[in-house]
Amino acid sequence: MSVRAVIVAAGGANYGSLREACRRIGVDATVSDDPARIRAATHVLLPGVGAAAQAMQALRARGLDRVFATLSQPLLGICLGMQLLYEHSAEGDVEALGLLPGRVRRLPAAPRWPHMGWNTLALRAGGHALLQGIDRDDWFYFVHGFAADDDDATLAAADHGGTFAALVARENVHGAQFHPEKSAAAGRRLLQNFFALAC
Repeated sequence: MSVRAVIVAAGGANYGSLREACRRIGVDATVSDDPARIRAATHVLLPGVGAAAQAMQALRARGLDRVFATLSQPLLGICLGMQLLYEHSAEGDVEALGLLPGRVRRLPAAPRWPHMGWNTLALRAGGHALLQGIDRDDWFYFVHGFAADDDDATLAAADHGGTFAALVARENVHGAQFHPEKSAAAGRRLLQNFFALAC
């Protein structure tokens, strides 16, 4: 299968580093906010940097919030992009995309807030295609102050003043709270696994 990846241009994201991470594993990802182009992709990535309320405002202004519910191909939300997959975010008290049930909450102030740095993952579900070649000794890079609860969609959790969902999947919807594009070999493997998912 030929991968036609689209990185959704939702505003405020560092598209360059994600495009470069994709390029390093042989995927030429296009940055676009065109609904037709997004729907025609084999794989869709929703990155996010900034705050949930502003990100949702940008998606709604472009009509992109309605596009995500129509997708059947693999979708990967990254960092804030993962948080936007849920029903609600406490960051700005905003209704999000609602592709995953649940709410995104503020992380505890201790040991420090926001959470910035490297963490390993506690794997919750063995055998999922996103986890192929990834184990508990791999390190991933996080930069966030809000996170989703560890629930039945969680493939891997992490801990920072409490457990939160670090990698999730439900049907075609996937999310990584960490930045795979900044997570060296482990992040590259995660992206390879995502692009290997069939539509």
